[in-house]
Amino acid sequence: MVKLDQNRTPLFDAVKKYVDDKVIQFHVPGHKQGRGIKELRDYIGEKVLQMDANGMNDLDYANNPTGVIFEAEKLLAYAFGAQNAYFLVNGTTAGVQAMIMSACEPGDKIIIPRNAHKSTIGGIILSGAMPVYIQPEIDDRLGIAMGVTVENIKKAIKENPHAKAVFLINPTYYGTASDLKSIVRIAHRHEMAVLVDEAHGAHMSFHDDFPLTAMEVGADMSAASVHKTGGSLTQSSVLLLRSNMIPPEKVKQVLNLTTTSSASYVLMCSLDVARRQLAINGSDMLEQTLELARWAREELNKIKGVYAFGKELIGTPGCYDFDETKLGIHVRELGLSGYQMETRLRKEYNIQIELSDIYNILAIVSIGDRREDLEALINALGDISSKTDVQDYKNAVVIPPAPRMIVSPRDAFYSPKKVVALDKSEGEIAGEMVMAYPPGIPVICMGERITKDVVDYIKILKKERCELQGASDPHVDYIRVLGSE
Repeated sequence: MVKLDQNRTPLFDAVKKYVDDKVIQFHVPGHKQGRGIKELRDYIGEKVLQMDANGMNDLDYANNPTGVIFEAEKLLAYAFGAQNAYFLVNGTTAGVQAMIMSACEPGDKIIIPRNAHKSTIGGIILSGAMPVYIQPEIDDRLGIAMGVTVENIKKAIKENPHAKAVFLINPTYYGTASDLKSIVRIAHRHEMAVLVDEAHGAHMSFHDDFPLTAMEVGADMSAASVHKTGGSLTQSSVLLLRSNMIPPEKVKQVLNLTTTSSASYVLMCSLDVARRQLAINGSDMLEQTLELARWAREELNKIKGVYAFGKELIGTPGCYDFDETKLGIHVRELGLSGYQMETRLRKEYNIQIELSDIYNILAIVSIGDRREDLEALINALGDISSKTDVQDYKNAVVIPPAPRMIVSPRDAFYSPKKVVALDKSEGEIAGEMVMAYPPGIPVICMGERITKDVVDYIKILKKERCELQGASDPHVDYIRVLGSE
């Protein structure tokens, strides 16, 4: 491969030239460089609105790039160790769905960990594939799902030898990584493609102290949220391809089905600039990020009732490696749920964390963080601890096992449905998903039999004031199930 100059930003340069040329616009968007939306322009500034252009010869076309977007995507592929890269302006959700649709046809089986993001269910519905769920390992103390083991992948492949693909998460929201290299080798020996959701791992290619990435271990496709940990703007992600099993023509065909024909040049420029920064300065920036995360974890673990978990989890079931920039903090010994802690941090200390669950909160430490911000979090938790009697709290809430799939998600999506009270839904077949968000992992998926454990768990999440999504009833007092009214 010819070495590419990562200092270049071909798309960003073209957009800047277009703005500097002061082109008279008779194309969309209708705000015409912000003149048509003065209130927004006055707040955010006119430059970003001048960059909000549309496809044309000198700026290229996102759906069929041959110019500056094509060049920018080539640089992106090289930086991440892929053969092909594709800008995504609908987040990694679009990438996850494109991966599944590229690898699977209607009726094909795909092996998926149960703690996969809701976007995988969307990809299964769109593709018509049949999910084969494998249960991730559960850490009973922390009450969180970890990665999947090599043994469970082997078992799933043995029981489903004609599956077309294996889908993995690298890393999980909480930072745990499975033995990706071994799993890729096993799947490829059985002629199964490996698709990897790296929504929380876009930074990992650029420093040696992170878990190995999908492209580094020979997986076929991955989707990474550059906006989460790589510096680009929200909603901008990348789809990566390095495969002898999935042709780029198929991927492009799928993306043209699902991607807007009016891709945001502001988002794509942010990807172009973030890629250059990661390729040129990423190692040094991430070294500083890791130093901050390690220092913060050490300080947090001096606080009574607080446990900031990290690399000591390596070697426990489902944790082959760990991303230290995921600052997960177990707070249950303070007598608070993660949800309550999130609320207190925001209302009393003006701190917003990334997510909370029944037992934990999660702070994402990234290239944009400052020491004083982490000091504020440490001081806040220390203050809360000093006002609290630490308890020897035994976790009682158990994540329910995956319910049995009765109807494929696609068939369930198109089936007639009725509404029943949650209390009376046990035994029914779910006609919609219910998930805690974040992290967006379904408690129940379309087509699955609703069990008492699922109903009880949803009630616990409701009691804890968790943000539940997916159901037509925002309060999840009622749920849609298969059947006629």
